[in-house]
Amino acid sequence: MAGDVDTLRDMIKDAERVVFFTGAGVSTESGIPDFRSPGGVWDRFKPIYFDDFMSSRESRRETWRRKIETDKTMRKAAPNRGHQAIASLVARGKASAIITQNIDGLHQVSGVPDDKVVELHGNSTYCTCLDCSERHTLEEVIGPFKQDETLPECKSCGSEYVKTATISFGQQMPEGPMRRAQAEAMAADLFIAIGSSLVVYPAAGFPVMAKQNGSKLCILNREPTELDQYADLVLNAEIGPSLGAAVGLN
Repeated sequence: MAGDVDTLRDMIKDAERVVFFTGAGVSTESGIPDFRSPGGVWDRFKPIYFDDFMSSRESRRETWRRKIETDKTMRKAAPNRGHQAIASLVARGKASAIITQNIDGLHQVSGVPDDKVVELHGNSTYCTCLDCSERHTLEEVIGPFKQDETLPECKSCGSEYVKTATISFGQQMPEGPMRRAQAEAMAADLFIAIGSSLVVYPAAGFPVMAKQNGSKLCILNREPTELDQYADLVLNAEIGPSLGAAVGLN
């Protein structure tokens, strides 16, 4: 395994434009369970589909109840060595972007500027109005809801469709981030997929897209993935220690 880490270090050194693709495995080392893992959100709750959120006030209430519950874990989480390693490469100008499936905002907390993070599934650390796109803090929404389950209304337009800025089941993927992710994948000369099972499409297509356009591909994940056959390097190892060693973090 040490030899594989050395190989990754050399690949990063030789690259001019590194693009990261991150999944839940990056944040599990921060104490955030993978949605699919035992004890994760999907193990405890039946998904609420976007159409149900839009059509049912009770579904909206249940969505906010779950948000309060999951935030008990989310708000305790801090960036781990994997996040810090990625942030260090962004700060050095070595990494141009992070395409992420995660909604926890930990890449930004680790010091990565917002404009370097492409959030495919949104961000759970704030809310938006689905009618006018006004941004709301969690505090202004969750505080009143905790008192008497008052559903939030948009402070700008009065709409009752205020939702965490995440993509729900059945909701269309955001066009802007998808276009930018494609552009970054096509421009990379080293694409590093980390902590993702690479089974959720269309997002999982970006590593192959990068590889087909001439980029080298590295997959770092604790378990094998279905895309390992396309990779120039596969590391089945702990993410934080491996990536930290590869980028020279103390």
